[in-house]
Amino acid sequence: MNISSILLGLVIILNIVFAVIVIFRERRDASATWAWLLVLFFIPLAGFILYLLLGRNLSRDHLFQWDDLQKSGIEEMLEAQLNELRNNEFIFNSKVSKKHKELIYMNLYNDQAIFTENNKVDLFTDGEEKFARLFMDIENARESIHLQYYIIKNDSLGKKLMEALTKKVREGVKVRVLYDELGSRKLTKRFFKEFREAGGQVEVFFPSNLRFINLRLNFRNHRKLVIIDGEIGYVGGFNVGDEYLGLNTKFGYWRDTHLRITGSAVNAMQARFILDWNQASRFYDITYSPGLFVEDMSTQGDVGIQIVTSGPDSEFEQIKNGYIKMIFAAKKSIYIQTPYFIPDKSLLDALRIACLSGIEVNIMIPDKPDHPFVYWATLSHIGELLHIGANVYIYSNGFIHSKTIVVDEEISSVGTANIDVRSFRLNFEVNAFLYDEKLSKRLTEIFKEDMKLSKLLTFEQYKQRDIRVRFKESISRLLSPIL
Repeated sequence: MNISSILLGLVIILNIVFAVIVIFRERRDASATWAWLLVLFFIPLAGFILYLLLGRNLSRDHLFQWDDLQKSGIEEMLEAQLNELRNNEFIFNSKVSKKHKELIYMNLYNDQAIFTENNKVDLFTDGEEKFARLFMDIENARESIHLQYYIIKNDSLGKKLMEALTKKVREGVKVRVLYDELGSRKLTKRFFKEFREAGGQVEVFFPSNLRFINLRLNFRNHRKLVIIDGEIGYVGGFNVGDEYLGLNTKFGYWRDTHLRITGSAVNAMQARFILDWNQASRFYDITYSPGLFVEDMSTQGDVGIQIVTSGPDSEFEQIKNGYIKMIFAAKKSIYIQTPYFIPDKSLLDALRIACLSGIEVNIMIPDKPDHPFVYWATLSHIGELLHIGANVYIYSNGFIHSKTIVVDEEISSVGTANIDVRSFRLNFEVNAFLYDEKLSKRLTEIFKEDMKLSKLLTFEQYKQRDIRVRFKESISRLLSPIL
């Protein structure tokens, strides 16, 4: 027996062992398991290295500790709200919130998402407007700025942000910046040099232990949060970079959705930031102090909000479950904007049922890919819904990155989670679930305004795509559980 035969035998044996690990140890869903088995089969050994980098499961890891936050009264408030909802004793301020109390209960029970109804929300769809307001709020900050983005770029906008934050540090404001290593992979220590020297704090989520080797590479903190003085919160789709101002020639105008929130919901955003920061921090953990959470925000507004988060460490896919619950609650219409549409079977079935029940389902996606495989997988799933009557719009005025869903112009969700498996299972995400008719109607109006800048894709047009497109769709769909 020659050496090549022995090596081939070892490869086969190792591949079988690796396949057993994928199937039995991780206990993931069947579609993801089959996708990884295909990878192992076609690229033995190298496929397992990819699996170590991209396929591990964090569901058994305890990444976030609530010990300090329990002192803030969040735990007591959570139990009180759950008990009041169970006993039909909760006093709602609006008919919309009361109508959707089951969704509120689910988010409370599964994600400790405190429900508040005293919030004011400003809506941004343009990067120039969003960052102008953010810089104004940063300039007016008195005590603290907590800023978390998936992507921070070393370009004009990124430098302007760091200059503004460094100025506030020198004025005595406590400023903390948290970013994701993969999303902001081009950042260097030099970018934060002046900020750190002034006393600002910076942390990286899931940094590499060894250069170019990160076994948690696939788990990205995709959240975008800014909390200023514990009173103002930002959440939505915009990252930090010139392209989000529409200055990238590849994408053109950048269409996104972001919220500026004042009211008690900001306390939940602050709690989320603290949990993420303390997980990433090596030296500067945030411990509970009364100034972190603002107790009296009673006069801010009347919008009902829950801040819902999810991640690969969670037992339940909280944001996805929220989407499904919203879809099943629909009586008239559903409006969805997403850059990527790769739903799993449960969400796709929910949308199918809505279409077959006569509910108007409207979906808007970009007309250009920023990730080719994801784009072709999106078209594949879109075809299924076109076949049963969904309205699909291809946004043509640049790139649409908005992550919104509106049901019956009553309730809505805006945040960082896309309609794809990555957002539901692999990324750390955050969404604001909004129980407000006025705000939901405004989001619907924005969708209809975007329709004027979009092309309606018909099922007849979809059927006419050529064989190359069909082949790309088939391959991408097969890999969609692990994209």
